[in-house]
Amino acid sequence: MKKQFALVLLATALSFTAYGQRFAYVDTEYILENIPEYQAAEREIEQLSIEWQTEIENNFAEIDNLYRQYQAEAPLLPEEMKRQREDEIIRKEREAKELQMRRFGREGELFAKRQELLQPIQDRVFEAVEQIASRGNYAVIFDKAGGTAMIFTDVRYDLSDDVLQRLGYRN
Repeated sequence: MKKQFALVLLATALSFTAYGQRFAYVDTEYILENIPEYQAAEREIEQLSIEWQTEIENNFAEIDNLYRQYQAEAPLLPEEMKRQREDEIIRKEREAKELQMRRFGREGELFAKRQELLQPIQDRVFEAVEQIASRGNYAVIFDKAGGTAMIFTDVRYDLSDDVLQRLGYRN
């Protein structure tokens, strides 16, 4: 599948060249590594993720302790107390799972924080690429970091430093 995609990509590039179209590439990974705000946002997200993960792990450890304690005391407890303790353990487990989903779920707080901090920077990079493409009359600009199979790249067509300059950064 990747080979087919690479062949289609190569054929597209060759057809653009045949019609006098210009093409280039950027490495968004390289660009983002050279933007201090992006690196700071990544660190903030990582720290938040670690804090939340620790909080969730502590909740599950507490639940595990409650369960072990319950198992040790269960033979001595009356039925009503057993049921109360079981309900408490189940309730705490449900709350811990809900917290985990709220923090790390598909539309969770971590996802929202990532969007809030990183999306504006990524949008600025995209706008800079668009401006460079328009100014340089490029028909196509590939992203080397985007998973596109680029078998060979000539640094003459790498516009990554141009994007950084357009954004106000020097490498």
